[in-house]
Amino acid sequence: MKFFKKSDFIIITVILFLALGLSIFYRSSNRDKSAVAEIYYNSELVETVDLKAGVDRTFTIPQEKHVIIHQFKDGSIRFEESNCPDKVCIRAGKLSIVGESAACLPNKITMKIVPKDEYSDDDVDIIVGK
Repeated sequence: MKFFKKSDFIIITVILFLALGLSIFYRSSNRDKSAVAEIYYNSELVETVDLKAGVDRTFTIPQEKHVIIHQFKDGSIRFEESNCPDKVCIRAGKLSIVGESAACLPNKITMKIVPKDEYSDDDVDIIVGK
């Protein structure tokens, strides 16, 4: 009993190559942009870190002193240390490409990489209603 026909394999192969091509295009187009890391605590922007190369520092945010964040000279950033039980935030590794993100949910901290010229100021975009 055949589950797949030859045309099914062709369609699946085309879709996979298309997805791979779009993924490579997206990653390469965002790799060259200068970026900033936005660090949120409890969904509020608390710090914006310019990810320019050549800066190497370790810091914490005032709300959570036991979560240590490290900015590397190569223009990347990561959670270095945390007291959360599962350490998913630390295992996320270095973030440097626009669109990448990591979160330490027990400590209510999220970090995302955005283009430098488009970083959010947490301003109101639109108000609907009276």
